[in-house]
Amino acid sequence: MTETQTPESAVAATAAAVAQPEAPAKPKARTTKSRAKTGTRKTPARAARSTADDDLPPPLPSAEGVTDLSDPRLYINREINWIEFDRKVLDEACDSNVPLLEQLKFLSIFYNNLDEFFMVRVSNICRQMKGGASSSSPDELPPAKQLAEIRKRVLGLLNRAQNHWRLKLHPALMERGVRLVRYKDLTDRQKSFLEGYFDNEIYPILTPQAIDPGHPFPTISNTSLNFLVKLESEEGVVRYARLKCPNNMSRFIFVPRTKESTYNELGFNSNSRDDDIILLEDLIREHIGSLFPGHRVSASMLFRITRNTDLEIEEDEADDLLEAVKDFVDQRRFGDVIRLELEHGSDTELSSFLVDHLELLPFQIYRVKGPLAMSEFMPLIGLDRPNLKDPSYKGLEPTFVQEGDVFAATRNRDILLYHPYESFSGVLDFIRRASVDPQVVAIKQTLYRCGNNSPIVAALIDARRRGKQVTAVVELKARFDEERNINWAEEMEKAGVNIVYGFVGLKIHAKLCLVVRREVDGMKRYVHISTGNYNPSSAKIYTDYGLLTANNDICADVSDLFNVMTGYSSQTKYRQLVVSPHSTRTSILEHIRKEVECHKANGNGRIIFKCNQLVDRHIIRALYEASQAGVRISLIIRGICCLRPGIPGISDNITVTSIVGRFLEHARAYWFDHAGEPVVLIGSADLMPRNLDGRIEVLVPVLDKSIRDRLKRSLDLQLADNVQSWTMGSDGRYTRQTVKRGEKAVDSQDYLAKHYGQI
Repeated sequence: MTETQTPESAVAATAAAVAQPEAPAKPKARTTKSRAKTGTRKTPARAARSTADDDLPPPLPSAEGVTDLSDPRLYINREINWIEFDRKVLDEACDSNVPLLEQLKFLSIFYNNLDEFFMVRVSNICRQMKGGASSSSPDELPPAKQLAEIRKRVLGLLNRAQNHWRLKLHPALMERGVRLVRYKDLTDRQKSFLEGYFDNEIYPILTPQAIDPGHPFPTISNTSLNFLVKLESEEGVVRYARLKCPNNMSRFIFVPRTKESTYNELGFNSNSRDDDIILLEDLIREHIGSLFPGHRVSASMLFRITRNTDLEIEEDEADDLLEAVKDFVDQRRFGDVIRLELEHGSDTELSSFLVDHLELLPFQIYRVKGPLAMSEFMPLIGLDRPNLKDPSYKGLEPTFVQEGDVFAATRNRDILLYHPYESFSGVLDFIRRASVDPQVVAIKQTLYRCGNNSPIVAALIDARRRGKQVTAVVELKARFDEERNINWAEEMEKAGVNIVYGFVGLKIHAKLCLVVRREVDGMKRYVHISTGNYNPSSAKIYTDYGLLTANNDICADVSDLFNVMTGYSSQTKYRQLVVSPHSTRTSILEHIRKEVECHKANGNGRIIFKCNQLVDRHIIRALYEASQAGVRISLIIRGICCLRPGIPGISDNITVTSIVGRFLEHARAYWFDHAGEPVVLIGSADLMPRNLDGRIEVLVPVLDKSIRDRLKRSLDLQLADNVQSWTMGSDGRYTRQTVKRGEKAVDSQDYLAKHYGQI
């Protein structure tokens, strides 16, 4: 997070932010230069950290015994490697050099990542296991073994996360005045005040549900917080009930210690210096007996379930895709139960009662020390406590915004935007000026995740009201954003915007905006192509590239692609663009093979990939072949990487690094030296089968040499990072890079935050 955020924007940032056994405690490290002046935290020289686990498969010592590059031993399990990514997020949360509220932010992200991991990835493996399917992973690890390994690693991670919260972070926050307390710790005056608050504001909306032969076990919604209550009547009859904690009230209740207050002031309070904070479920538990007159509460237990949300939309059978997605959103709340979380120390009889009714196996049950649903703690980052956060950061404003004519600037040259080091104001300026410019006749835009209160949507609606032809291609199937996208789409449609609801059989993940403008010499097209979503909130914390261009071939390609997305065009070949599902994999493979040929002819073969995920076995195999030919390959992979680097004779020319820091590394660039005539592609596509085969994605070549050179310098800087960077070994283990004696500390994010305008 880059500046003080409201609770709403903080939650949005977490949701956008798309994801370990216990690691050893980090030794106290000596400090090097501070980066406080740049608006970021201090950077210590860290001792080496590893994500090592004795039960990981041993590294392949050499190519001996490997006769085929499709050998499953050459591939790392996708799900296990994802867990290693979330371990690195947790490492940021546990880093004592990170400000306290930033630690809480990373902890919340860690838990949010785990929630989505279970809802999507673990649910898919469970389905494979129940159906008797063989492994779909390149390493061919059977589903049952994957689930066992996942549980073991996740338990280790949770143990570390819970201990950090209970023993370090929570006490430290209390000491610094962020007082998250239990009900029992409140003063009598505070408790008395909360009695009235509960009776008047909370009690009326609570709905206890009986569980007996006449009242079947209720359906529990995904990730909701619930109480299971054991009751005894005056006659000694034992009964059970479920009580859901309302999710339309603030989970955090801010209770003043000294001044008088009113009920409507108990919600989120950014200036909480005089407040104690209690959790809503703690207040409900204290008064739970009032919901069951004539009964005694003999035990109660807080629980939370995670359901399968990776359901299929039967697009081919749907008469109306919009209605199908609406139905899907409702169904997803009640998919199969994948995980049950129970508060630690809960009543054994209640636990057994719940597990029996949910028909769960032991590997699906997780006992939690500390608060449940810590993924929902992100609103606390909105507290007005700047001394507990990274100082706010604002990127450079692009020159054309200051000059006031984005079209003239783009006509003269291609423009690269690199967020957040350059402000998202450049993108907003492009779309807003297009919406009001009388010479603009049409705007076409893809929308995947545009966030709350989107200025992009507002600009498109304004453009339509000014008489322009406006088309928005809204991807209804953007996971976890379906409902928001439906609402935006319906609002734009009411304003007269031409809405296209996705594409049957494919997700539209490309990030495109096309502006058509009537000029003196005829119609002129301008295009913005991005690696990230049109979301101003996430643009503050995600690193992404964006290209503004008036290049005739690129603009014509984007026009043709919009016709594919909105009409019946079956075009698959383009002048400059690389487009999934038709040409992304083949284009990347062709460039890898060309680099091998260039290396054989000239030497100095070089490939650099920067992306979020590398899973596709065809591309991994081609990279192995290039490494065997002597091409040096540097991979900067934030998340999942199924390639094993450093295997002698196979991948000893490949390095894999991962940067986890203040900003989420989301940009994608594929750079090939090609004998000193480099080619670099940027765009929306990661190297995963779903991106290459199941989505409409776009990569665009960077044609301007000065931009290519600038991109290369930023990639070299990231490869030199020895502060926020992790290196992966051939066994899948990550080791945090350290500043060695005599070495200069290189924090790529910090350097770009300070000096982006100079690279």
